[in-house]
This record gives sequence, C-alpha cells and structure tokens, in this order.
Amino acid sequence: MVRISLVVAYVAIMLVIMASFVNSFQARDIESPRDRVSEEQIRVYSDRIVIKIDGASWTRYANTNSMDPFLDEGANGIEIVPENEDEIYVGDVVAYESKYADGLTVHRVIDVREDEAGRYFVLKGDNLSQEDPENVRFSQIKYVLIGVVY
Repeated sequence: MVRISLVVAYVAIMLVIMASFVNSFQARDIESPRDRVSEEQIRVYSDRIVIKIDGASWTRYANTNSMDPFLDEGANGIEIVPENEDEIYVGDVVAYESKYADGLTVHRVIDVREDEAGRYFVLKGDNLSQEDPENVRFSQIKYVLIGVVY
C-alpha cells in the first residue's frame, strides 16, 4: 500500500513539473496592431503591388534595437496620420515625439489610460523590458504604422 502511494505521489509530482515546463514555453498573448487595410485595397500584379491608402507615407527606421525583431534598420514602413485618439489601439505601433529623445520614437501601445489631463497612451519597445517613461498624449503621436516591407 505504501509503495502504491509513493508511486502515485511521484506521478503527481512529475505531472506538475511537466505542466509547468510546458507552460514556460507557451507564447504570451500580445495585442496585435489593428487591421487597417482591407483586401479590397490591395491589388497584386505580376510586376507590382498596389495598396490604395489615402494619406499614406513611407518611412525607414534607425538601428536602435528597441523594436527588434519586428522593426530594424532596413525595414520599410507604411504609416498614416491618425485623426483622433479613438484611432489609437493597444497593439498599434506609433511614431511619437518624446520629451526624452530627439526625433520620433517608434514603439508599441501597451495600454490606454486616463488621468486628470485626459487620455494617454503607455508605450514600450518590443525589445525593451520597461515601458517608456512618459504618458504619451495624442498630440505627440504623429503616425500609426499600418504595414512593414522587409
């Protein structure tokens, strides 16, 4: 009887260890950018691709490593100018004017919050361990990334 109890206890312990091992390899669910381009806007031909997007602009990225592996030097981005704060969602990648850096910073929206001054966005580089040090207001956001061509 003792031997059966020990075997059952051993099997139970091994199942717990295996479950935690499997869980450690599962990908965490990260919000994806909002789908802003419909299939009707995309035309693929044998010699070109045409994407019909009003007000789109083309950009390139500096080698800062903050958005690796998603964005890096050599990637080409397609951006649009958002019209209002309701067009910015968790998961979106935006270019904004930071109080702490020259030029535009390109990071992902990880949360949307409100304080006494209104709505603000919490941003973080995909390859960084901490969120950006400021509450980013809509007036600071200049572009939303809607496509990447590598």
